[in-house]
Amino acid sequence: MKKHTISSIKKQKNIQALTMITAYDALFAKLFNNIADIILVGDSLNMSFAGKSDTLSASVEQMIYHTQAVCNGAPNTFVICDMPFGSYTDKNSALSNAIKVYQETPADAIKIEGGADKAELIAHLVDNGLAVCGHIGLLPQAFRAEGGYKIKGKTAEEETSLIQDAQAVEEAGAFCLVIEGVKADVAAKVSKSVTIPVIGIGAGKEVDGQVLVFSDMLGLFEDFTPKFVKKYIQGATLVKDAVQNYKDEVQSGGFPEDVHTY
Repeated sequence: MKKHTISSIKKQKNIQALTMITAYDALFAKLFNNIADIILVGDSLNMSFAGKSDTLSASVEQMIYHTQAVCNGAPNTFVICDMPFGSYTDKNSALSNAIKVYQETPADAIKIEGGADKAELIAHLVDNGLAVCGHIGLLPQAFRAEGGYKIKGKTAEEETSLIQDAQAVEEAGAFCLVIEGVKADVAAKVSKSVTIPVIGIGAGKEVDGQVLVFSDMLGLFEDFTPKFVKKYIQGATLVKDAVQNYKDEVQSGGFPEDVHTY
Protein backbone atom coordinates (compact mmCIF):
# COMPACT_ATOMS: atom_id res chain seq x y z
CA MET A 1 0.00 0.00 0.00
CA LYS A 2 1.34 3.41 -0.96
CA LYS A 3 1.96 5.70 1.99
CA HIS A 4 -0.59 8.48 2.38
CA THR A 5 0.30 12.13 2.15
CA ILE A 6 -1.63 15.12 3.46
CA SER A 7 -3.06 15.59 -0.03
CA SER A 8 -4.15 11.98 -0.43
CA ILE A 9 -5.74 11.95 3.01
CA LYS A 10 -7.76 15.05 2.18
CA LYS A 11 -8.85 13.48 -1.11
CA GLN A 12 -10.42 10.54 0.75
CA LYS A 13 -13.26 12.82 1.95
CA ASN A 14 -16.54 11.28 0.72
CA ILE A 15 -14.56 8.66 -1.23
CA GLN A 16 -13.13 6.03 1.11
CA ALA A 17 -13.31 5.81 4.90
CA LEU A 18 -9.92 6.22 6.56
CA THR A 19 -8.65 3.67 9.08
CA MET A 20 -6.58 5.10 11.92
CA ILE A 21 -5.17 3.06 14.80
CA THR A 22 -2.87 3.89 17.69
CA ALA A 23 0.56 2.36 18.19
CA TYR A 24 3.31 3.06 20.69
CA ASP A 25 6.21 0.83 19.66
CA ALA A 26 7.94 -0.59 16.61
CA LEU A 27 6.65 -4.13 17.19
CA PHE A 28 2.95 -3.33 16.83
CA ALA A 29 3.58 -0.53 14.33
CA LYS A 30 5.22 -3.08 12.04
CA LEU A 31 2.11 -5.27 12.27
CA PHE A 32 -0.11 -2.33 11.32
CA ASN A 33 2.21 -1.06 8.56
CA ASN A 34 0.68 -1.30 5.07
CA ILE A 35 -2.77 -1.97 6.59
CA ALA A 36 -3.76 1.14 8.52
CA ASP A 37 -4.04 4.39 6.60
CA ILE A 38 -2.81 6.40 9.59
CA ILE A 39 -1.09 5.49 12.85
CA LEU A 40 -1.65 7.81 15.77
CA VAL A 41 0.97 7.81 18.51
CA GLY A 42 -1.63 8.86 21.04
CA ASP A 43 -1.05 10.21 24.52
CA SER A 44 -3.38 7.33 25.40
CA LEU A 45 -0.09 5.44 25.76
CA ASN A 46 0.06 6.96 29.23
CA MET A 47 -2.89 4.75 30.19
CA SER A 48 -2.67 1.62 28.05
CA PHE A 49 1.15 1.45 27.93
CA ALA A 50 2.33 3.15 31.13
CA GLY A 51 -0.56 2.14 33.42
CA LYS A 52 -1.52 5.67 34.46
CA SER A 53 -5.10 6.68 35.28
CA ASP A 54 -5.21 9.45 32.65
CA THR A 55 -3.17 11.00 29.82
CA LEU A 56 -2.15 14.22 31.54
CA SER A 57 1.35 13.32 32.74
CA ALA A 58 2.61 12.32 29.27
CA SER A 59 5.61 14.45 28.29
CA VAL A 60 6.98 15.70 25.00
CA GLU A 61 10.06 13.53 25.51
CA GLN A 62 7.88 10.48 26.08
CA MET A 63 5.88 11.17 22.92
CA ILE A 64 9.06 11.65 20.91
CA TYR A 65 10.51 8.35 22.16
CA HIS A 66 7.41 6.39 21.17
CA THR A 67 6.96 8.24 17.89
CA GLN A 68 10.52 7.39 16.88
CA ALA A 69 9.80 3.73 17.60
CA VAL A 70 6.53 3.73 15.67
CA CYS A 71 8.11 5.41 12.66
CA ASN A 72 10.87 2.78 12.71
CA GLY A 73 8.27 0.01 12.62
CA ALA A 74 5.92 1.57 10.09
CA PRO A 75 7.94 3.46 7.48
CA ASN A 76 5.16 3.11 4.89
CA THR A 77 2.36 4.51 7.05
CA PHE A 78 1.38 8.12 7.75
CA VAL A 79 2.22 8.77 11.43
CA ILE A 80 0.73 11.46 13.66
CA CYS A 81 2.23 12.41 17.03
CA ASP A 82 -0.17 13.54 19.75
CA MET A 83 1.00 16.73 21.43
CA PRO A 84 0.65 16.08 25.17
CA PHE A 85 -1.10 18.14 27.82
CA GLY A 86 0.72 21.39 28.60
CA SER A 87 2.87 21.36 25.45
CA TYR A 88 0.82 23.93 23.53
CA THR A 89 -0.47 26.44 26.08
CA ASP A 90 0.56 29.35 23.85
CA LYS A 91 1.93 29.95 20.35
CA ASN A 92 5.57 30.01 21.38
CA SER A 93 5.52 26.82 23.45
CA ALA A 94 3.41 25.06 20.84
CA LEU A 95 5.78 25.94 18.03
CA SER A 96 8.88 25.09 20.07
CA ASN A 97 7.55 21.69 21.14
CA ALA A 98 6.14 20.84 17.72
CA ILE A 99 9.44 21.72 16.04
CA LYS A 100 11.20 19.46 18.55
CA VAL A 101 8.91 16.59 17.51
CA TYR A 102 9.64 17.25 13.84
CA GLN A 103 13.39 17.52 14.37
CA GLU A 104 13.70 14.38 16.49
CA THR A 105 11.21 12.07 14.71
CA PRO A 106 10.06 11.39 11.13
CA ALA A 107 6.42 12.05 12.18
CA ASP A 108 4.26 13.26 9.31
CA ALA A 109 2.03 15.45 11.46
CA ILE A 110 1.05 16.42 14.99
CA LYS A 111 -2.36 16.45 16.70
CA ILE A 112 -3.77 19.26 18.84
CA GLU A 113 -6.88 19.08 21.05
CA GLY A 114 -9.32 22.00 20.85
CA GLY A 115 -11.63 23.79 18.46
CA ALA A 116 -12.19 27.47 17.82
CA ASP A 117 -10.17 28.33 20.92
CA LYS A 118 -7.10 26.71 19.32
CA ALA A 119 -7.62 27.96 15.77
CA GLU A 120 -5.14 30.82 16.03
CA LEU A 121 -2.54 28.48 17.50
CA ILE A 122 -3.12 25.89 14.76
CA ALA A 123 -2.75 28.57 12.10
CA HIS A 124 0.55 29.64 13.65
CA LEU A 125 1.87 26.07 13.49
CA VAL A 126 0.68 25.58 9.91
CA ASP A 127 2.24 28.90 8.88
CA ASN A 128 5.54 27.57 10.22
CA GLY A 129 5.51 24.40 8.14
CA LEU A 130 3.80 21.93 10.49
CA ALA A 131 0.99 19.61 9.45
CA VAL A 132 -1.77 19.63 12.06
CA CYS A 133 -4.60 17.21 12.77
CA GLY A 134 -7.32 18.75 14.94
CA HIS A 135 -9.33 17.10 17.72
CA ILE A 136 -12.77 18.27 18.84
CA GLY A 137 -15.64 16.96 20.93
CA LEU A 138 -14.68 15.05 24.05
CA LEU A 139 -11.15 16.16 24.89
CA PRO A 140 -9.31 13.70 27.17
CA GLN A 141 -6.77 16.36 28.17
CA ALA A 142 -9.62 18.54 29.51
CA PHE A 143 -11.44 15.87 31.51
CA ARG A 144 -10.54 17.37 34.91
CA ALA A 145 -11.76 20.81 33.89
CA GLU A 146 -15.03 19.29 32.66
CA GLY A 147 -15.52 17.00 35.65
CA GLY A 148 -15.14 13.77 33.70
CA TYR A 149 -15.44 12.31 30.21
CA LYS A 150 -18.72 13.74 28.89
CA ILE A 151 -20.43 12.94 25.59
CA LYS A 152 -20.94 16.03 23.43
CA GLY A 153 -23.69 17.05 21.04
CA LYS A 154 -26.64 16.53 23.36
CA THR A 155 -28.02 20.04 22.92
CA ALA A 156 -28.59 22.44 20.04
CA GLU A 157 -25.98 24.75 21.54
CA GLU A 158 -23.37 21.98 21.62
CA GLU A 159 -24.19 21.02 18.03
CA THR A 160 -23.66 24.60 16.86
CA SER A 161 -20.43 24.86 18.86
CA LEU A 162 -19.04 21.63 17.40
CA ILE A 163 -19.74 22.76 13.84
CA GLN A 164 -18.08 26.10 14.57
CA ASP A 165 -15.09 24.26 16.09
CA ALA A 166 -14.66 22.06 13.03
CA GLN A 167 -14.91 24.98 10.64
CA ALA A 168 -12.45 27.04 12.67
CA VAL A 169 -9.94 24.18 12.74
CA GLU A 170 -10.30 23.70 8.98
CA GLU A 171 -9.94 27.43 8.30
CA ALA A 172 -6.81 27.47 10.46
CA GLY A 173 -5.21 24.96 8.09
CA ALA A 174 -5.65 21.54 9.70
CA PHE A 175 -5.68 18.77 7.09
CA CYS A 176 -8.04 16.53 9.05
CA LEU A 177 -9.57 16.25 12.50
CA VAL A 178 -10.60 13.67 15.07
CA ILE A 179 -14.06 13.95 16.61
CA GLU A 180 -14.48 12.06 19.87
CA GLY A 181 -17.43 11.16 22.06
CA VAL A 182 -20.10 12.97 20.05
CA LYS A 183 -23.70 11.94 19.33
CA ALA A 184 -23.73 10.22 15.95
CA ASP A 185 -26.29 12.48 14.29
CA VAL A 186 -24.35 15.57 15.34
CA ALA A 187 -21.00 14.11 14.24
CA ALA A 188 -22.55 13.47 10.81
CA LYS A 189 -23.54 17.14 10.55
CA VAL A 190 -20.06 18.20 11.65
CA SER A 191 -18.48 16.04 8.96
CA LYS A 192 -20.74 17.54 6.30
CA SER A 193 -19.90 21.07 7.44
CA VAL A 194 -16.22 20.87 6.44
CA THR A 195 -14.19 19.74 3.43
CA ILE A 196 -11.44 17.99 5.42
CA PRO A 197 -11.80 14.38 6.65
CA VAL A 198 -13.41 13.94 10.07
CA ILE A 199 -12.24 10.77 11.80
CA GLY A 200 -14.50 9.51 14.54
CA ILE A 201 -14.05 7.69 17.82
CA GLY A 202 -17.31 7.10 19.61
CA ALA A 203 -18.99 9.34 17.03
CA GLY A 204 -20.97 6.96 14.83
CA LYS A 205 -20.33 5.88 11.26
CA GLU A 206 -21.44 8.92 9.24
CA VAL A 207 -17.97 10.44 9.33
CA ASP A 208 -14.90 10.02 7.12
CA GLY A 209 -13.02 7.36 9.08
CA GLN A 210 -12.54 5.67 12.43
CA VAL A 211 -9.79 5.51 15.04
CA LEU A 212 -9.40 3.03 17.89
CA VAL A 213 -6.76 2.40 20.52
CA PHE A 214 -5.06 -0.82 19.42
CA SER A 215 -5.06 -2.43 22.87
CA ASP A 216 -8.82 -1.87 23.09
CA MET A 217 -9.73 -3.33 19.70
CA LEU A 218 -7.37 -6.28 20.18
CA GLY A 219 -8.88 -7.03 23.58
CA LEU A 220 -5.59 -6.56 25.42
CA PHE A 221 -6.77 -3.84 27.83
CA GLU A 222 -8.98 -5.41 30.49
CA ASP A 223 -9.63 -2.62 33.01
CA PHE A 224 -12.71 -1.34 31.20
CA THR A 225 -14.22 -1.30 27.70
CA PRO A 226 -15.77 1.91 26.35
CA LYS A 227 -19.13 1.51 24.60
CA PHE A 228 -17.65 2.53 21.24
CA VAL A 229 -14.98 -0.21 21.26
CA LYS A 230 -15.36 -3.46 19.35
CA LYS A 231 -12.96 -6.21 20.40
CA TYR A 232 -11.87 -7.99 17.24
CA ILE A 233 -10.00 -10.66 19.23
CA GLN A 234 -9.81 -11.55 22.91
CA GLY A 235 -6.13 -10.70 23.00
CA ALA A 236 -5.65 -10.75 26.77
CA THR A 237 -7.10 -14.25 27.04
CA LEU A 238 -4.98 -15.51 24.14
CA VAL A 239 -1.79 -14.06 25.62
CA LYS A 240 -2.44 -15.33 29.14
CA ASP A 241 -3.30 -18.79 27.85
CA ALA A 242 -0.08 -18.87 25.82
CA VAL A 243 2.04 -17.79 28.79
CA GLN A 244 0.33 -20.37 31.00
CA ASN A 245 1.07 -23.08 28.41
CA TYR A 246 4.70 -21.95 28.34
CA LYS A 247 4.93 -22.12 32.12
CA ASP A 248 3.31 -25.56 32.19
CA GLU A 249 5.78 -26.90 29.63
CA VAL A 250 8.77 -25.40 31.42
CA GLN A 251 7.69 -27.02 34.69
CA SER A 252 6.89 -30.37 33.06
CA GLY A 253 10.05 -30.46 30.98
CA GLY A 254 8.13 -30.27 27.73
CA PHE A 255 10.05 -27.18 26.67
CA PRO A 256 12.63 -26.93 25.25
CA GLU A 257 12.43 -29.95 22.92
CA ASP A 258 15.29 -31.22 20.78
CA VAL A 259 14.19 -28.97 17.90
CA HIS A 260 14.76 -25.93 20.14
CA THR A 261 18.18 -27.07 21.33
CA TYR A 262 21.62 -26.40 19.80
